[in-house]
Amino acid sequence: MKTHYLKINPERFDPEQLRPAADILAGGGLVAFPTETVYGLGAVINHEAALHDIFQVKGRPGDNPLILHIWHHRQLSEITETVDPRYQRLIDAFWPGPLTLIFPKKAEISSTVTAGLPTVAVRMPSHPVARELLRLVNRPVAAPSANLSGRPSPTRGEHVREDLDGKIPMIIDAGPCPAGIESTVLLLAEKPYILRPGSVTREMVEEILAEPVEVVTGGETVDRPQAPGMKYRHYAPEAPVTLVEGEEQAVVAAINRMIGETGDENIIVLAFSEHLNCYQDVTVLDLGPRESPWIAAARLYDLLRSCDQMKATRIYVEGLEKTGVGTAVENRLFKAAGGNVIHVS
Repeated sequence: MKTHYLKINPERFDPEQLRPAADILAGGGLVAFPTETVYGLGAVINHEAALHDIFQVKGRPGDNPLILHIWHHRQLSEITETVDPRYQRLIDAFWPGPLTLIFPKKAEISSTVTAGLPTVAVRMPSHPVARELLRLVNRPVAAPSANLSGRPSPTRGEHVREDLDGKIPMIIDAGPCPAGIESTVLLLAEKPYILRPGSVTREMVEEILAEPVEVVTGGETVDRPQAPGMKYRHYAPEAPVTLVEGEEQAVVAAINRMIGETGDENIIVLAFSEHLNCYQDVTVLDLGPRESPWIAAARLYDLLRSCDQMKATRIYVEGLEKTGVGTAVENRLFKAAGGNVIHVS
């Protein structure tokens, strides 16, 4: 298959430039498109074969549910019968934006989307290209990240090309995704649960709901995931990743000790800006300032993919505090490391 590439300036474009992509989706094809979080691989929900193609192209397990993307609030009526009043407050506060909400699904929503669950995940992206594409299609679009399953998520058009060139009809390249990590996924039960942390933080949700919110941080074992990213190893580069958590200077000392003890020839360290000169004889990539975790979030997947390009044999990553966006970054690093975490003090 020949993959067509459409380069778009997200700050200034004619919506009609997206018409060929909308036609592909409407005709049952797959299109990779940018959002404010990561690039998504989209299929319209009324094309069952296209939904199955998402799983085949990505190598995605069939019990891993998909997220539906909409451009207008009224499209919720196609997906669910009811909207909890607490959800409506979150919608008013955070949509469009990087928050996914889980609703009871209508019977006509395909079990391919929901992995057989009675619920369906929905979000309204804020990226201008995604919104215009969804408006042109005017049907909910199922879209997991546009990468091979298990690989670091794509935050640039070239990341999508690395994984999916020749496998899908079109890739829309609109440059880097500003948030850089997947959306927060929230489930309202008797109490609210964040099933996947993101840039809409627990603190932000608690302020709107005025009640405590529990976060499923990534170490829990689940047999049947209710949201993407809960069960399987994700976001992983080719080289083994070790996440080192603890007091700042103790983390630096521990990584230096492991570098000295390891015989690998091409070690890469992902470190905060303050520590770039703390490691000798290894490649060090900059996560950004320790006090600015949103910068680490925006850079993380690009840095992990850079490790592959640089043929890393082992990767050490400095951990950060599990508050705010730092919770989401730690969640992704835990998954990338396959749970290989060292705690120091």
